[in-house]
Amino acid sequence: MYPEFEKLNVQVLSVSVDSMFVHKVWDETELAKMVDGGIPFPMIADGAGNLGKVYGVYDSNAGVDIRGRFLIDPDGVIQAAEILTPPVGRNVQETIRQVKAFQLVRETGGAEACPSGWTPGSTTLKVGPDLVGNVWKVWKP
Repeated sequence: MYPEFEKLNVQVLSVSVDSMFVHKVWDETELAKMVDGGIPFPMIADGAGNLGKVYGVYDSNAGVDIRGRFLIDPDGVIQAAEILTPPVGRNVQETIRQVKAFQLVRETGGAEACPSGWTPGSTTLKVGPDLVGNVWKVWKP
């Protein structure tokens, strides 16, 4: 799905406590078998877990980062965060949907909001005093 992120002008980074050598072996022996040409974005080695600590996903007892996904806007503000334990994988389609929603909200200067279940092209909510108590009139989940 990386080409979709590129179309959306999104920079994707992967971070783990594993060394760059472990990343290289993992990419060559595992990921390259699932993704043609291997992983197309940078994998950052964070051996001391410093980034994981900043984002609240570092498990100091185990010495590893718990899986997390963070959507950070162009101003450096975290707009969304998802933290999952290893048995459950992430949903890339949901990440792309959220990126599109955040981009739409940003493009409209916050004049439009994407309600629960919003998908690209569906109804948005026009933010303002008239919306209060009237969401039910415009949003049909």
